[in-house]
Amino acid sequence: MKPVLQVALDFVDLNRAMKCAEESARGGIDWLEAGTPLIKSEGLNAVRKLCEKFPAKTIVADMKIMDAGRTEVEIAAKSGANIVCVLGAASDATIKECVDAAHNYGAKIQVDLIAIKDAKKRAIEVEKLGVDYIGVHCPIDDQMRGKDPFRELKDIARHVTIPIAVAGGINSETAADAVKAGASIIIVGGAINKSKDAKKATEDIKRSINQLKKIKTELFKRGSEKDIAKILMKVSTSNLSDAMHRQGALKDIISVNPGLKMCGQALTVRTYPGDWAKPVEAIEMAEEGQVIVIDAGGVGPAIWGELATHGAIQKKLAGVVIDGAIRDVKEIRGLKFPAFAKIISPSAGEPKGFGEIGVSVNAGGTKIFSGDWILGDDDGVVVVPKDRAVEFANRAMSVMETENRLRKEIDEGSTLSKVTELLKWEKR
Repeated sequence: MKPVLQVALDFVDLNRAMKCAEESARGGIDWLEAGTPLIKSEGLNAVRKLCEKFPAKTIVADMKIMDAGRTEVEIAAKSGANIVCVLGAASDATIKECVDAAHNYGAKIQVDLIAIKDAKKRAIEVEKLGVDYIGVHCPIDDQMRGKDPFRELKDIARHVTIPIAVAGGINSETAADAVKAGASIIIVGGAINKSKDAKKATEDIKRSINQLKKIKTELFKRGSEKDIAKILMKVSTSNLSDAMHRQGALKDIISVNPGLKMCGQALTVRTYPGDWAKPVEAIEMAEEGQVIVIDAGGVGPAIWGELATHGAIQKKLAGVVIDGAIRDVKEIRGLKFPAFAKIISPSAGEPKGFGEIGVSVNAGGTKIFSGDWILGDDDGVVVVPKDRAVEFANRAMSVMETENRLRKEIDEGSTLSKVTELLKWEKR
C-alpha cells in the first residue's frame, strides 16, 4: 500500500474541525479523520459534514468501539465513514461483529492497539478476525512522558500482512521514520491541527513521507529529560501553569527585571528574615544554570542585592527567586540578571548564618525541593516537580501550539468567544 497521510481532527467544535480540514485538503491530505473528541462533542454529524464537503476523500470515524460493534459500525458507515475504528481491547466477538457490519455496509475496520500490553500478539489475533488495518497508537498522555510509538511498530510490521497505521506525535521530522518502520498510514494530529498554516504543514509532511526525508520543525515535538530546559525556554509561565491545571505558580512573587526569562533547576535556601548569610553561601554551592530559591519568610529586610548578583553572574546561575526582600534593583537591572522577589526594600539585614541549604522550602505558598524546575518571566514564577518535569514541559508546548492556532483563527476576523464557542460550553 502506498503510504497515505491522515489528519486527526481532534477538535471539540465542528466549525474549527472543518476549517482545518479545508486547509489540509488544499495541502494534499489523503484521509480525513473525525477524531474521538469531535465525535463525542458533535456526534456523527461530524462524519456527515466531512463526507458532504469532501466526497473524494477517505473519511475515518475514530469511534474507539468497545461494545455493540454491529450497531456502532452501522451508524458510522451510514453516516458516510469509509473506515471505522474499534479498540483492540474489545472482545473478539465485538471485533468480529464490527468486521461483519463494516463489510455489509461497504466500510472497513481498523483495530487500534492503544494501551495493549502485548501489541504484537493482539495484532496477529485481530488480523485473523478479518480486520482491514492495524493501528499502532501512542496516546497523547504517554507522548507527554516521552514514549516512542515506533519501537512497537517495527515489531508488529514483521508479523502482520495488512496495512498498519501509526499515530503518536508524528511531525515532519518523524513522518519518514514512520514509513521506514513499516507504517502505510501516517496519522498526524497536532502537527497539522495546531499549526498556524495547516496547508503548509500538510505539504511538508507529505513531502517528508514521499521523499523519505526529515523536514525540520521547531514545534510539535515532544522531548525527554535532556530536553526540559530547551522546551521550557520556548514556553511561557502562563503556558506552563495551564499545562499544570493552574498549579505551580508562586503567589506574590514578581520580576524585578522585566523582559528577562529564567529557567533552571532549584537550589533551595531557608533563611531567617534579614539573614543573608545562607543565600550568599548558596552561590558558592550552586552549579551553573541553577536557580537559587530563597525562603525568607515573605518579609524584609533584604537578603539579596547587587554584590550577591555579581557573584551569581560569575557562577553563571540562571536567576534567583526570593520569598522575601531584595534591594539594589537599579543595579541588578543594569546587570540583566533574572531576579524575582516579593518585596523591594533598601534595608539589608545581618549575616547571622541561621538556616539551611538544599532542604525543602516554602516560597510563594508552594513547597519546593532542590532539583525542581523553575520558570520565570514577566507573569511571575512557576515551579515544576522534578519527577514530572518532562510531562509538564511537553504539555506546556502543547498549550502553546494550541494557542498559536487559536490566535491565527482570531486574526482572520473572529474573536476568542466565537472561535471557542464559549456559549455552547458554558457549564449548565
